[in-house]
Amino acid sequence: MSSLLQTVLQTFLGGFAAGSNPLSHVVPHPFKDTSAELGLLTPEGVITVLSDQIVIMAFGTLLLITVFPYFAGKRRGKDGIDAMVPTGFGAMVEMVCEYWRREVAEPHLGEHADKFIKFIWTVFFWVWTMNVLGLIPFGTVFPVLFEALHIEGVYIGGTPTSNIWVTGTLAVITMVLMVFNGLRYGGKAYLAHFVPGPIWMAPLMLPVEIAGLIAKVAALAIRLFANMIAGHVLLAVLLSMILMAGQALGTVAGLGLSLPLVAAIVAINLLELFVASLQAFIFTYLTVLFIGMSVNVHHDDEAHAH
Repeated sequence: MSSLLQTVLQTFLGGFAAGSNPLSHVVPHPFKDTSAELGLLTPEGVITVLSDQIVIMAFGTLLLITVFPYFAGKRRGKDGIDAMVPTGFGAMVEMVCEYWRREVAEPHLGEHADKFIKFIWTVFFWVWTMNVLGLIPFGTVFPVLFEALHIEGVYIGGTPTSNIWVTGTLAVITMVLMVFNGLRYGGKAYLAHFVPGPIWMAPLMLPVEIAGLIAKVAALAIRLFANMIAGHVLLAVLLSMILMAGQALGTVAGLGLSLPLVAAIVAINLLELFVASLQAFIFTYLTVLFIGMSVNVHHDDEAHAH
């Protein structure tokens, strides 16, 4: 493959050199590390202060705080009823928020729905934003910019939700809300759920119920992490195959092989866009479901008795 063609492909395909490790495009790239001894949390004795995924999270959060409210607050007019009618992006946001409140939060959280709805909205839009930002090829644009500025060793890109520490943190927040609000609204009834049988079975049932709680949280974190990282690894492999084929088979054969690969990449990108929205929905829905199971223990007892 000619050097010019290879350079063009590397630029527009995100710098995937032939034979490169596909995981290098989905794992975090630390910019700043510091020494830390936190046991299992820092197996290598360091903690990352700044990385490419942290930059994406900060950028996405900034968008949600500043740009998102501006467009979501658009109204059809400035006076009368028109001032209360959303339009464009604002109408879509209101529809999504209303769906989460009416169709998901109220059936599962009951009287507590309005107490948690802001958290539910935040989780959904934050996870969705992180998933979608991960599909934007920042790794294609920034290397060229950094090279022009003579900056080396900096990589911007990646999906924060493909990092198990990010999804794990979200899941732990959910677990804290489950336990805290379960005790807050259920009290003894919530604690009694950990020993659903006779009291003499407590030594057996209590560890099982606690393990079940941890399993829920682990599944919440791993499901989002695994689904987001799998699609990006597949895209990285397909992109790498184009340059590998060009070097091994020549320019003409490489271009011939690249046509079906590019078609597959486009199809997978569209699928990834669907998966990004679907996984944000599933993560948020399970969050609502798990919190609802914790705060509505009295209702569960009444339904079981009936």
